[in-house]
Amino acid sequence: MNQIEERIRQALAADRDPYLHQDLVSADAVVGVLVEGKQAKVTIHLGFPTERYRPELERRLKASVAAIDEIDIKFEIESRIVAREVQKGTKPLPEIRNIIAIASGKGGVGKSTTAANLALALRQEGGKVGVLDADIYGPSQTRMLGSHGRPESPDGKSMEPKITYDLQTISIGNLVDEDTPMIWRGPMVTGALEQLLNDTNWRDLDYLVVDLPPGTGDIQLTLCQKIPVSGAVIVTTPQDIALLDARKGLKMFEKVNVPVLGIVENMSVHICSQCGHTEHIFGSGGGESIAKQYDTELLGSLPLDTAIRVGVDNGRPTVAIEPDSEIASAYREIARRIAAKLALRARDYSAKFPNIVIENN
Repeated sequence: MNQIEERIRQALAADRDPYLHQDLVSADAVVGVLVEGKQAKVTIHLGFPTERYRPELERRLKASVAAIDEIDIKFEIESRIVAREVQKGTKPLPEIRNIIAIASGKGGVGKSTTAANLALALRQEGGKVGVLDADIYGPSQTRMLGSHGRPESPDGKSMEPKITYDLQTISIGNLVDEDTPMIWRGPMVTGALEQLLNDTNWRDLDYLVVDLPPGTGDIQLTLCQKIPVSGAVIVTTPQDIALLDARKGLKMFEKVNVPVLGIVENMSVHICSQCGHTEHIFGSGGGESIAKQYDTELLGSLPLDTAIRVGVDNGRPTVAIEPDSEIASAYREIARRIAAKLALRARDYSAKFPNIVIENN
């Protein structure tokens, strides 16, 4: 390593990335520093999508090496998203690198709205994203994402995902009428979930966002025991009752060895549409408190805003329709934190191992 390269690495080591919570050198993201005469090229590979974050990151990195003024330093920043470790006894699916479960202990906390907008935020950052609506009794993603209609079946056995806002999506709501109740017992419900996942022709996804039903019942256990989950996100409100149930969700994932990537506090503050006055009508600080208690991260807080509700009610989510709004920016911030937390987990190499077959000759 020559002197210039060493100085570049030392300068980069002083910059702490807000999403990885460490510098890029320590995170092994600086994969090459090539010095040729009066020019240098620094190659950085990040394990999470960074399309909208990249300009800000490049400005910050250039500022960190500005003191090395005797050489022109250029940065080449790429996102390389790979499969991360999943719970024992499961293997990643061929066309899905990472499955992220969005869960809540109780209903009414805005989990589905959060799941839809976070999926869109990951897509806007450059990820290849799908959404699986796992709420068999109360599917809502078809309405929220405007993905109505039956999926095509090329062979009568598998289904093509519905494409909406550049997301690949599927829901039981695509197979039954919106006002048809699903009067099914547990085994039928879990079977439907597995079919939706395995019989859909997903194509080259970095992330499949799974919108779970509220609670800790059959669907959640099936997901945790049979489906390769890379990480879970718990959605709650600051209200004490919601926090009690969020704790149950955290403990469930803990018991089945699915890592909780963090907490999203929804409806954190109400913003008056007339005067802009803010008020913590559901309380405050609950998400941060539970995150500290269970040694996880508060990924971010989202407001109680009419625009968010109106958007998903009409199949026009805020992140998709108003991508430059403050609300969309808040969702993207949380999405980056989720993807970065996932990128710090160990890689999954099970797909590279050959299958061992014993034959009787």
